[in-house]
Amino acid sequence: MTTATIAPPKVTDKKMLIDGKWVDSVSGKTFETINPATGDTICRVAEGDKPDVDLAVKAARKAFESKAWSKMAPAQRGRLLYKLADLMEARLNELAALETLDNGKPIRDSLGGDVPSAIASYRYYAGWADKIHGKTISVAGPFTAYTRHEPVGVCGQIIPWNFPLLMQAWKFAPALACGCTVVLKPAEQTPLTALRVGELALEAGFPEGVINIVPGFGPTAGAAIAGHANIDKVAFTGSTEVGKLILKAAAESNLKRVTLELGGKSPNIIFADSDVDTAAKHSYYAIFYNMGQCCTAGSRLFVEDSIHDKVLETISGMAKKQVIGDPFDPNTTQGPQVSKEQFHTILGFIESGKKEGAACVTGGKKLDRAGYFVEPTVFDRVKDEMRIAQEEIFGPVLSMLSFKDADEVIDRGNRTNYGLAAAVWTKDINKANKLAAGLKAGTVWINCYNVTDTAVPFGGFKMSGLGRELGEYALANYTEVKAVYTAIGK
Repeated sequence: MTTATIAPPKVTDKKMLIDGKWVDSVSGKTFETINPATGDTICRVAEGDKPDVDLAVKAARKAFESKAWSKMAPAQRGRLLYKLADLMEARLNELAALETLDNGKPIRDSLGGDVPSAIASYRYYAGWADKIHGKTISVAGPFTAYTRHEPVGVCGQIIPWNFPLLMQAWKFAPALACGCTVVLKPAEQTPLTALRVGELALEAGFPEGVINIVPGFGPTAGAAIAGHANIDKVAFTGSTEVGKLILKAAAESNLKRVTLELGGKSPNIIFADSDVDTAAKHSYYAIFYNMGQCCTAGSRLFVEDSIHDKVLETISGMAKKQVIGDPFDPNTTQGPQVSKEQFHTILGFIESGKKEGAACVTGGKKLDRAGYFVEPTVFDRVKDEMRIAQEEIFGPVLSMLSFKDADEVIDRGNRTNYGLAAAVWTKDINKANKLAAGLKAGTVWINCYNVTDTAVPFGGFKMSGLGRELGEYALANYTEVKAVYTAIGK
């Protein structure tokens, strides 16, 4: 696959969006956002902290209570979301280039996946805006009862760096469709597309204060959002460790509503009765797509004993052919890791795997060039208790494990604190359904991997999070249900 050549964009320093205006931080501080392919500074961005979050929350509260938003016809909110999607589509190449520059993902992925998927999310929830309603319920006695689904209020949203534009859409779109206002903190590693969408939202006609974007760091701006007493709901996507901190802060402040989409250590299971070649090829992309920086990454590959060698040969051969380099080269299939910190974390996991006795079949090293590039790495002879089989690496590192039968692999697949996703490859539908029922995961793929759709809920069991994003299910995150009784016949 190739695509037209797109040059890296030139970017100027960025401010934050509060109450419909682009402003400096109260402190005047800024931080650098880095090009992970080179290690060079792209630009400086206003650094938000608690005083900036306070101003953003005040603006969001004012907008939520005003007739300009809470009393706006739901269909009009939908039209604004459609308009934002149209403006994004008209600037697809620009947004893709900005995402690739800031995140490091190949331009082919930004163009073919991230930006179109984000646009689709806005359009999907635009269609829901005037279809959010309650029920009339039959009750005993001379009464009638009905429910109202009302917007929860001011929503704090904290998004990650692996799919910055898409995760913003997953947060913004349902909240805005429901009539909520938003204070969003993009990841400090990748703030640029979030800020550009803020510009497009103003162009689309969103009222002042409905959308506020405060770049900054987790312990400061993020903590201020999680613990803010005038925020009604917080949504976070990121690590399980940070998710725990957000849940604690939310409980200690005002018991605000919380949804969390956290980590994963997903089992990907290949049976001998599957189409083995297809399963092996898709299992390669299940872990190495987006440089391994996916919460659903199929990082634990369980392979039935009799086909182990064949699958290992296919996947390790594909790893050796990966085109690693400039993410703006249309032929590149793997770019850099997002940051220097993540780069060193991954290398630490690789060394851990070697020390614990796993066999590093291919990869295992950094590239001798500028930027944060790690070779796609395949470990064989991995044991369940090894660190690389238990902890989320969030990088291009695959752990291969062998198994004998379905009951064994269900048990071992569930031996993790996470439960975000899983996959099973088999031509036996009874076996597939047995695995789908037995695996503790929010999403189970059968003979496919990483298939998502805006209409289908997404989220995890156990320590992979709370609540669901996407589909109709996400609307519950941003509404309160009110019951109303009326006496009749009196």
